[in-house]
Amino acid sequence: MRFPTSLLIFAAASLTFVACRKNKDEDTPDLDYTSASDNTRADDIFSDIMGQVDKAVTDNGLRDACDPTVTFDTLSTPRTLTLDFGDVNCTSSNGRLRRGKILVSFTGRYRDEGTVITIIPENYYVNNYLVLGTKTVTNLGLDANDHIHFAIAVNGSITAPDGSWIATHTAARTRTWIEGSNTPELSDDVYLITGGGSGVNRNGLPYTVAITQALRVELDCAFITQGTVQITPATGIVRTIDYGNGSCDGTFTVTVNGHTFTVTIG
Repeated sequence: MRFPTSLLIFAAASLTFVACRKNKDEDTPDLDYTSASDNTRADDIFSDIMGQVDKAVTDNGLRDACDPTVTFDTLSTPRTLTLDFGDVNCTSSNGRLRRGKILVSFTGRYRDEGTVITIIPENYYVNNYLVLGTKTVTNLGLDANDHIHFAIAVNGSITAPDGSWIATHTAARTRTWIEGSNTPELSDDVYLITGGGSGVNRNGLPYTVAITQALRVELDCAFITQGTVQITPATGIVRTIDYGNGSCDGTFTVTVNGHTFTVTIG
């Protein structure tokens, strides 16, 4: 059976087009860093939640015009604490917007070994991102270097201000109190965070997280200031997050496929 010449030419052209597209797609480097960005934003927000609780417990939140109304219930078991930022955004001294509540329960004092602190945001927004989930902090006592350390478990999500996407975030971390534990002030408190986690980014793609250099959290800064994290998508190559050299500027870099991008947390 003979085919018309025009049909053969069309078929050959179509095969050439498909082959060219395939080669072009194969040659295009994977530069997407959505998972890295979503994970970093979630890490930042859930770290900030703990910072707000620390501050409320220490001085009833009297340092900032945007500090919450703090309510203690010392008769319940476990004890409870509510941080209420109100229903309208307030702007903190570092420019961060907050509204809603943070609900806290605790079985003992923060410094006491065995104490379990459970933190649940309620209608809580940071920079208009809706924050949902649970963060649990368990005091593990002193480590080999005589530093108080804590087991941290996070299972939560953040939703875009316009509601167009949701990113989930889970973490299993160790939080080590390396500076400031012997003073009543919060401003000199410094923690190192190690461990890993996982998540699903705004596009529905899962990934895993490994902290390769401990994250440095200073309570007088709203952002993580140092450390490196590897983000590994379910399909794709590793992305590396670098929080920099200690500057409190809310920026980090993401390196993927030999290309480096600078991102500002917002």
